[in-house]
Amino acid sequence: MKQLQQYVSASLLLVCCAGLTSCRTSRTQANPNTVVVDIENSPTNLDIRIGSDAQAEHIGALIFDSVVRKDDHFNLQPWIAETWEWPDPRTLVLHIRSGVRFHDGKPLDAADVAWSIESMHNGAIVSPKSGNFASVDHAEAPDPHTCIIHLKRPDAGLLFNMSDGLFAIVERSAGKSLGDFPIGSGPYRFVSQVQDKDVVLSRNTEYWAGPPHIETLRFNIVPDAITRALEVQKGSADAVSNALTMDTVYALRNDPGLQTESLPGSIVNYISFNTTEPALRDRRVREAFAWSIDRPAIIHALWRDHARMTDTLLPPAHWAAAHPDELVPYRRDLTKATALLDAAGYKPDAHGVRIRLTLKSSTDDTMRLLAAIVQQQVREAGIELTLRQNEFGTFYSDVTRGAFQMYVLRWLGANEDPDIFRYAYSSNSMPPKGGNRGRFQNAEADDIIRKGATEQDQGKRRSLYIELQNLLADEEPTVVLWSLDNVVVHTRRLQGVHPASSGTFTWLSTATLQDARADSR
Repeated sequence: MKQLQQYVSASLLLVCCAGLTSCRTSRTQANPNTVVVDIENSPTNLDIRIGSDAQAEHIGALIFDSVVRKDDHFNLQPWIAETWEWPDPRTLVLHIRSGVRFHDGKPLDAADVAWSIESMHNGAIVSPKSGNFASVDHAEAPDPHTCIIHLKRPDAGLLFNMSDGLFAIVERSAGKSLGDFPIGSGPYRFVSQVQDKDVVLSRNTEYWAGPPHIETLRFNIVPDAITRALEVQKGSADAVSNALTMDTVYALRNDPGLQTESLPGSIVNYISFNTTEPALRDRRVREAFAWSIDRPAIIHALWRDHARMTDTLLPPAHWAAAHPDELVPYRRDLTKATALLDAAGYKPDAHGVRIRLTLKSSTDDTMRLLAAIVQQQVREAGIELTLRQNEFGTFYSDVTRGAFQMYVLRWLGANEDPDIFRYAYSSNSMPPKGGNRGRFQNAEADDIIRKGATEQDQGKRRSLYIELQNLLADEEPTVVLWSLDNVVVHTRRLQGVHPASSGTFTWLSTATLQDARADSR
C-alpha cells in the first residue's frame, strides 16, 4: 500500500498548503445567489430517459419530474402520480396530479406521461433504459388525469423504473434531441451547457411543489479532485458531492468555513468483466481475481472506513439484499486464487506472472487510485494488470460498446430495486437496451430474473433474489467491492444540505443561502 500512502500524503500536503497560503476572500461571482457545485465530468445526456451516468441522472432529476419518488428507505412515494393501483397484474393505473406545467408554460397531463412511457419502447429514442419498459404493451390517457399502462406480462419493477433519476416526464412527441435543450417540469429550468465546462440551471419560480430557494445553479466541470478541494476551500465553489477522496475530506474537517455531511449511501463500487473475452469466459479466472483483492484494506486506506463491505449490488439494508449468512463472501485468499488459476491452466512464468489483463477506468483521481491499488494487490496472485484511463466520455463509450476486458465504475440509483439484476445481468439487457455491459449470459439466471419480475409476493421474491445472488457469486461476472457513504462538503453559506442515500442532488431543491452580505469569505 506504499503507493497509496504516497498519493495520500501528496493530496493532504496540497490541500493543507493551500489552506495556509490562500486567505479567504470575498466571492468573485457576479451573482451571489448562484450556487456552484463542482462535478467530475459533463453529463452524457441531460434527457434522463437516455442519460444513464451519474451526472446525467443527478442534474436531469432537477430539470424533470418523475412519476414517483423514492424515500430514504427505497419505498416509492407519490409525485406526479398522486395515487396508483393495479386492477390486475398486467394493468397499472396512474392518477396524475393537476396544476403541473412544463417550463415553457404548457400544462402537464396524462397524455404526456403516456408518451414518456411509450417513448421508452417504441423507437422514438435509443436508450440503455429501454429494457426497463420491455414489459409494456402500450400506455394510454383516457382523460387528462388518468394514465393506464397495459403490460405484456407482470412486472414488479416497472413503477420503480419510473422513479426519480431513472425516468423523465417529457412533453408528448419529445424525441432524441431533447437533451440538447431539455424542457421539463422540475424545480430548475435548463439555461445552458458547455461541454467540459459547465451546466447552468435557473430556479423554476412556478414549480408546483414550491420553488427552490436558490436562484441559479452552476455545475462546473472540474476533473481534478485536488482542484475541486481547493475551489470549495477558497469559496469559488459551494459544494462537492461524493467527488473528493476521503483523505481530502479528512484534511478539510477543521476548516472553519466548511461543513461536511455524511451518511450511509446506496452507491456501490464494482469491477465488471467482459465475459466474451477468451480469458474471462472461464469463471475460475474471474473468481481468482475476486479472491485476490483485499477489500477491507482498501476501505480503510482509501475511504477511511466511510464504506461498508457488500457482496451484492443492492444496498446492504435493502429487503432483498442477501445477508452475510445467506451468501458466501469473497475475502482475500491468495491460496485459493492461485489454485483456481492453476486449474484454469495459467502457470507462473519466470517473473511469476500467470495471466495478463487490462483494467479500464476514468481519469477521476479516486478511480485511478483504486485501479492502481487493485493492480498492486492482484499481482501477488500472478495477475498482471495494465491500466487504461481516459476522460469519462471516452471511457464510458468504451464500456457501453464492450471495448474492455475489465472496468471499474459505480452503480447508483438503479441498484435500489431488485430490477438491477435484470438491468445488469439479463441476456436481454445487452447495450444499447440495458446495462449488461459485460455481456454475461446464463440461462438459469435469466429464468430466476423472469420469475422475480413477475412475482408479486415480496417474501417469495426475496427467496428468488437470494438464489440469484448466490448464483451470481458463483459465476462472478462482477466483483462487488463496497457500498460508499454519501459525503457532501460545502461552504457554510449553503445551509439545509440533507443528502440522499443515493447521492443525488435533490437537496439543492430545499437548501438555502445565507445573506451574501453576511458571508465572511
